[in-house]
Amino acid sequence: MEQCWRWFGPEDAVTLDHVKQAGATGIVTALHHIYDGRAWTLDDVLARKAIIEAAGLRWSVCESIPVPSEIKLRNGAYREKIDAWKGSLVSLAQGGIDTICYNFMPVVDWTRTNLMWKRPTGGYALRFDMVDFVTYDVHILKRPNAAASYSDDLLKAASTRAASISTDEEDRLEKNIIAGLPGGEDSFTREGIARQIARFDGLGHAEMQEHLIEFVKEIAPLAEELGVRLGIHADDPPFSLFGLPRVVSTAADARHLLSTVDIPANGLTLCAGSYGARPDNDLPAMAEEFGPRVHFVHLRNVTREADGSFFEDDHLAGGTNMVDLIVALTREERRRKAEGRTDTAIPMRPDHGHLLVDDIDKVEKGMRVNPGYSCIGRLKGLAELRGVMQAVEQLVPA
Repeated sequence: MEQCWRWFGPEDAVTLDHVKQAGATGIVTALHHIYDGRAWTLDDVLARKAIIEAAGLRWSVCESIPVPSEIKLRNGAYREKIDAWKGSLVSLAQGGIDTICYNFMPVVDWTRTNLMWKRPTGGYALRFDMVDFVTYDVHILKRPNAAASYSDDLLKAASTRAASISTDEEDRLEKNIIAGLPGGEDSFTREGIARQIARFDGLGHAEMQEHLIEFVKEIAPLAEELGVRLGIHADDPPFSLFGLPRVVSTAADARHLLSTVDIPANGLTLCAGSYGARPDNDLPAMAEEFGPRVHFVHLRNVTREADGSFFEDDHLAGGTNMVDLIVALTREERRRKAEGRTDTAIPMRPDHGHLLVDDIDKVEKGMRVNPGYSCIGRLKGLAELRGVMQAVEQLVPA
């Protein structure tokens, strides 16, 4: 696999020089400063590419071209938004960027309730606490009919939590959930997110799934023509938030999308952490089933809890057997090579590393360190994954 690293552009506290020191050769980035729905130009793309190549690295994957709500709802100016999305796709292809990751999550992108959850080691992880989320949705945001989305046990636990939460804790929880996270383009106030959620009133799973299919039917043929591979990212977490339909959460969702739009360019970003937050997703099995259409991989691990909560664990810990997953992906790469495909090396990146060592001091001193994207935690994860990949390559029979 091609060892890559997510970089958020020139303002990222983790520099391209740090990336080289970590041993990665490919960069995963996007034009995060252009997120208002207009098309990225070729000049935009080439300017970013030049910075990366000047550092001796390669822009391997674009993650992500934003997909505005109009496209997900198929209303308003959705036609113009799709045309702009296609324009960005063309510019990336002309600039030599041939793998595009995107997502179709409504309103909120990847979501956590705690960005500084202390682990027994002394480091910090990202955590999604289901009771905290229900507390926010039902008692703080006070979304209409929110209680209907949750079990009696969760509602009872959330009521207890709400009775004791301080104003500072409430503000921090709200900020973590709706204030925008790395890789997401949206940042909301409480009133703003309520308005955005209301836009999706009445939209069910089947209709949202059809909207995704209609979108992919437009972009996948163009990607195929341009020689570009699309990899849709799983919902994170892979279940409904705020009562909104999420339609890229299970193996069945992936199977439906790939079979309905059966074009080689239409593929997956196999995010082990996102899919792995559900106990019914078997990541090694998914890698075997969908292998020919896996265009990009996020290797991270989560530990699930009985109520639906989870936290970002070490890369080789958690609920997914990372060795089995890497074995499945290595076998897919070998199959591609035997078939004569040009994309034999699947780009991967370590994802959501722990906050460790002196990166902790940087946060405590108020320096900007993107949650989940500090340097040392991802460097540790990449080193562990690299060791597994080399062992698998040598020890697993061809």
